Amino acid sequence: MSMMAHAQTISVLQAEPSARAMFIRRTYAHLALAIAALVGIEYALLQSPIVEPFVKFVFGVKYGWLGVLGAFMLCGWLARGLAVNVSSVPLQYLGLSLYVLAWAVMFLPIIYLAIHYSSPDVLPMAAILTGVMFAGLTAVVFVTRKDFSFMGSILMIGGFIALGLIVCSIVFGFNLGLIFSGFMVVFASGAILYDTSRVMNHYSTDQHVGASLELFASVALLFFYILQIVMSLSRR
Repeated sequence: MSMMAHAQTISVLQAEPSARAMFIRRTYAHLALAIAALVGIEYALLQSPIVEPFVKFVFGVKYGWLGVLGAFMLCGWLARGLAVNVSSVPLQYLGLSLYVLAWAVMFLPIIYLAIHYSSPDVLPMAAILTGVMFAGLTAVVFVTRKDFSFMGSILMIGGFIALGLIVCSIVFGFNLGLIFSGFMVVFASGAILYDTSRVMNHYSTDQHVGASLELFASVALLFFYILQIVMSLSRR
C-alpha cells in the first residue's frame, strides 16, 4: 500500500517517459476540449434571450459586475477543489465543466460588446495573439525545463493588487484603462509560465484534469485582457 501511495505522488518530471508523455497528451487534449466547450457555450449564450438582460445588468446596475465577479470567484474556488480530487474522476470533470461555464458567463458581456460595437477582426485577432503567446510561453517551460515556482508569491501579490483595483474601479466608477490591461496580460503570461512549470514539477500523472483547469484559467485570463486591448485600439 505504501509503495502504491508513493507511486501516485511522483511528479510528472519524475515519472517514466511514457507516463509523462501520456500525461502531457491528456492535459493538453483536455485543455483543447475545454476551450472548444467554452466557444460552444459562449455561442449558445449569445443566441439565447438572456444575453441582453444580462449585459444590461452588468453595465447598468452599479454593483452588477461586482456581483458577477464574486460569483465567478466562488465558482472558481469550488471548481479547483473538485478538479484536484484524485479519488473521484467524475468530480474532477464536474470541476472542469463548472469552471468552463463560469468563464463563459464572465466572457459574455465583453464578447457581446466585441460583436456589436467593435470591428469584426477583434475576436480572431485576440484569439490568434493569445494562441501565439500561449504556445511561446509553453515552449519556454518545456525547452528550458526551468522551475518557475518562485513566481508564486509574486503572482499572489499581483493578483491581490489587481483584484483591489478592479473592485475600486467598480465601486468608485473609474476606468482602469490600457495600462491595467497591459499589466494583466503580463500577469497572465507569468501565470502560464508558473502553472505550466507547476503542473510538470508538482502534479502527479493522474491529475491531468486538474492540470488542464489551471492552464485553462491562465489562457482564459490572457485572452480576456488581450481582447480588451485589441478592442480599445480598434476604436482609436
